[in-house]
Amino acid sequence: MFKPCIVVPVYNHEHAIGAVLDGLLRHDVPCILVDDGSSAPCAQALDALALAHPGRVTLVRLERNQGKGVAVLSGFRQAAALGHSHALQIDADGQHDTADVPRFLAAAAARPAAIIAGHPVYDESVPKARLYGRYATHVWVWINTLSFDIKDSMCGFRVYPLAPVNALAARRRIGARMNFDTDILVRLFWRGLEVVNLPTRVSYPSDGVSHFRLWRDNLLISWMHTKLFFGMLPRIPFLLARKWRRSAAGSAR
Repeated sequence: MFKPCIVVPVYNHEHAIGAVLDGLLRHDVPCILVDDGSSAPCAQALDALALAHPGRVTLVRLERNQGKGVAVLSGFRQAAALGHSHALQIDADGQHDTADVPRFLAAAAARPAAIIAGHPVYDESVPKARLYGRYATHVWVWINTLSFDIKDSMCGFRVYPLAPVNALAARRRIGARMNFDTDILVRLFWRGLEVVNLPTRVSYPSDGVSHFRLWRDNLLISWMHTKLFFGMLPRIPFLLARKWRRSAAGSAR
């Protein structure tokens, strides 16, 4: 049974999360807000939102800031405990278009075993350094999957089937911070999950708060790519066989 929810990791986005939640609740899907050790003003804002929407909003609180990846996976575990089959992940800063939620959930319902991954369509607000810098990650992802199946591995707007995600997270450590989105997507791809790319409008960000730390996060991302590359090497036969099977199936059709 397809039973989705929405998971929003939140860290000091008290100025944006109210509008983001309003946009999400319009779609009549339960929301799980994960407070990743936010400061008092944000924590109070989250308490007020959960209180204002009983039965529609669940608040999960981490006592200290542990990073986006830890927050998202905490939300996924809570989602599974509540009986949900799928979780739509979306960032709390307002950069994603909440109007696209029905389109993403419809795609997930049609292909419940797949990951529905957002493919950003940027407006003029995107910093050019961030835009061009993403291409280094794109190239490494194409190398580490031996495919072009993943158009953008860094977008924080996607729908996951919860069972394989939680099973993976229980067996190995996934990137905890800005390396999370790419790390988990590549590892799920290695496990055979299909990735469906959907274009979605992205702006930067509505509350002017970014938690990307240039040196720390670039170092984490570089180390992630290194680990993924060496993890890809023993999987080359599997990845090539998968590519060949898909090519043969396409030719047959």
